[in-house]
Amino acid sequence: MFDELKKLFMDKQDQEADDKYILVPESEINETLKRDIVKLEEVGEAYCKSLQHKYRSKFERDGKQNLKIWVCRDIDGDQLPNLSSKQRLEKEYRSQVAINFDGFTDEEDAYVHYIQLWYY
Repeated sequence: MFDELKKLFMDKQDQEADDKYILVPESEINETLKRDIVKLEEVGEAYCKSLQHKYRSKFERDGKQNLKIWVCRDIDGDQLPNLSSKQRLEKEYRSQVAINFDGFTDEEDAYVHYIQLWYY
């Protein structure tokens, strides 16, 4: 499941190393890029909802309770209330698909698995 989701969000060359970034020069940050980031996060949210619904019972059968898949946003590691893609061009903003289960809380910043969507 995780590999399939990664393929949706990652360029083929990035599949080899999760910590690679595509660097965007300041001169190329424009309205099109801003809209693309919002669209990426919206697609991520739709996939999260769908995957959580699809796999919840399978995880529970395997003894893994409370499956949660969501788009997590933070600035410099801090998950602030009401943080949205509107802050996508603030320094240290990142969004990622986070996957967790078994007694986690929303305040924890350690996830079972995550896939980076955007980092600025």
